[in-house]
Amino acid sequence: MNINKLVHLIESELLPNINLSVLSPFDPIIVENRTNIWKTIGCGNYAGVFLHEDYPEVVVKVYGRSQEELVKEIEVYQKLGNHESFSRLYTYGENYLVLKKLEGITLFNALIKGIQIPRLVIEDIDDGLAYARSVGLNPFDVHGKNVVMFEGRGYIVDVSDFYKQGICRKWEDLKKAYYKIYRPFLYKYHPPIPFSFVDGVRKGYRMYRRLKRKLEK
Repeated sequence: MNINKLVHLIESELLPNINLSVLSPFDPIIVENRTNIWKTIGCGNYAGVFLHEDYPEVVVKVYGRSQEELVKEIEVYQKLGNHESFSRLYTYGENYLVLKKLEGITLFNALIKGIQIPRLVIEDIDDGLAYARSVGLNPFDVHGKNVVMFEGRGYIVDVSDFYKQGICRKWEDLKKAYYKIYRPFLYKYHPPIPFSFVDGVRKGYRMYRRLKRKLEK
């Protein structure tokens, strides 16, 4: 892969032809993509993610706000280095990162589609989070929408919050549900589960956690 050529394409073709905007501080980025070659493959609270047809092995994450968050994500990837559980940072610019593309389906979508989630996927993610802690990071905001499985193995897609302090129980709670509910009752004959139900559980969990934090104060 010619990184210099890719950087040239990012700065001459991609960046001048996209617009990232937000309606409010709490809404995800809105992506306007006027290019023919670059494909928008995702967007989040801070950035849009793009793929070039000639470079399918990498993605470009372009920040639309919060330069400070970009710098912190760079620092997280530099601490992680090259580990099999995570993407890899190849290079970066003033408002973008070039990352290794991780293949796979999120655990959230696997539930909806009725695709079995093997125990090894959960164990792989646990191993990756343990490694992150060993290099001084604090795995934060790890949940079913930002971990994926591919060919029976688990990977962590989003590490942008690993610099944060405090305790986040999302992964531990998901793991508890996996072993107490999913493995004994759903795994063997895994039916597709309607999006509305899975998303409703996700929203209910968020409300439960917010209420519990308030009661603990």
